[in-house]
Amino acid sequence: MRLLHTSDWHLGRSFHRVGLLDAQAAFLDHLVAAVREHDVDAVLVAGDVYDRAVPPLPAVELFDTALHRLAEAGVPTVMISGNHDSGRRLGVGAGLIERAGIHLRTDPAGVGTPVLLADEHGDVALYGLPYLEPALVRDEFGAKKAGHESVLSAAMDRVRADLAGRPAGTRSVVLAHAFVAGGEPSDSERDITVGGVAAVPAGVFDGVDYVALGHLHGSQTITARVRYSGSPLAYSFSEAGHRKTMWLVDLGPGGEITAERIDCPVPRPLARIRGRLEDLLGDPELARHEESWVEATLTDPVRPPEPMARLTERFPHTLSLVLDPDRTDDGPTASYAQRLRGRSDQQIAEDFVAHVRGGAGPDGPERAALHRAFEDVRVDMERREVTA
Repeated sequence: MRLLHTSDWHLGRSFHRVGLLDAQAAFLDHLVAAVREHDVDAVLVAGDVYDRAVPPLPAVELFDTALHRLAEAGVPTVMISGNHDSGRRLGVGAGLIERAGIHLRTDPAGVGTPVLLADEHGDVALYGLPYLEPALVRDEFGAKKAGHESVLSAAMDRVRADLAGRPAGTRSVVLAHAFVAGGEPSDSERDITVGGVAAVPAGVFDGVDYVALGHLHGSQTITARVRYSGSPLAYSFSEAGHRKTMWLVDLGPGGEITAERIDCPVPRPLARIRGRLEDLLGDPELARHEESWVEATLTDPVRPPEPMARLTERFPHTLSLVLDPDRTDDGPTASYAQRLRGRSDQQIAEDFVAHVRGGAGPDGPERAALHRAFEDVRVDMERREVTA
């Protein structure tokens, strides 16, 4: 059985205020063409269909068009909700849509009920695990702890239990939206850390033939059977080095896996350039970036006059300007942003406590109280998005 694995469309998202709807439409054209060209048997969409719980109308219209085109192609599509989606909204009408071959899996309670497809070698059971926010689904799964590993393990127990009751030789595929250990994140993914832990071990998914992951935006192979497709478009300059692709996966009669990457259309390449302004404007090696979307980091010790206006004369698609003067980050003149770079909200809060106390940081109970406060805020934000 041939599967096309994609994820993290983020329909409705922009790139530094540049609208991407046309680029997203071009990707969906490419997706439908790839389905036909490569004789795909099923399309897997591993979450974050939309960029936010309440997507803008043009994004909804684009999604609606994509569903119609996939249904017209006659190829089953299995789709889960991600942490950016509202599972309730995305899953509206799922029962009716399923009649057209579009299988929306957005309800955590249904993780153990697969979409059953078949080829000449027998059945393939496809299980959809939507994004599982631990604090919201812990009771559903009877998880011992409100953590990602705990709830995903409980969900996979249901998958394995269902699979065990199926005929011998039934092959299995799981779609999941999670941060799996060994994956490389980028700046454009929303933090899903719970209790100081975001990643779950790949072993959580043991016992199935292929795991189609979403959440991380770079295409990655965690193991031969556990892969991220990555996002089809770049959504931050941290993705400048990414090759944006989908996975074309062949599932053999005994569960063997072979996979190849299919490149996605690139609306405009990304470039990150760094140096003093005059050097950037005069360097002939940078000519290749003149039509790219550019993030320029200026290292001039003193801010030069009108830096963005001068940069855009040579690089008209400059979208981001970062000032990082040549001086030590820990010196007295380091910017506030430089001092906070790479630090978590918890660490920043603890540093603030130490600052106002003249160097005495929080003790154990105080650190725990800060941690609970940040967790409560994060979970409340997730709950608001789900119920908005």
